[in-house]
Amino acid sequence: MKSICGIDCTKCELSGDCNGCSATGGQPFGAECIIAQCCKRGKTALNELKEKLIAAFNALNIQDMEKVTELNALKGSFANIEYILPNGQTVKFWDDDRIYLGNQLHKRHSDRCYGIIADETYLMVSEYSGYGSDAEIIVFKRWN
Repeated sequence: MKSICGIDCTKCELSGDCNGCSATGGQPFGAECIIAQCCKRGKTALNELKEKLIAAFNALNIQDMEKVTELNALKGSFANIEYILPNGQTVKFWDDDRIYLGNQLHKRHSDRCYGIIADETYLMVSEYSGYGSDAEIIVFKRWN
């Protein structure tokens, strides 16, 4: 499989489920890949987007969250935690088959983590225990 971004698809644990972004026009799992879309716009587009997103996450000044220094490609299903709203309704915010940018950061002085995820329009910071349990939304907002 050939990738648009230059990643070695043979080293990915999902390569058996993926149709490859070159063959699918940047939709390896049937939904858009933010990285492929950036690469189609030019060589610097992905780094520019990452820099803007990193600055947006750090500007939130969330107490006890490590400084964001890197964003990675994340398949939506890996980061699409279910959240319980105040009315008891359970919701997910992301498309399981889309590729986003995100990371997991440790919460200082705690055994909990912060999960950060974003696309071209929205960003989210959530806090959770191991494997996404007891998840709560810290910030969900339009950033761009």
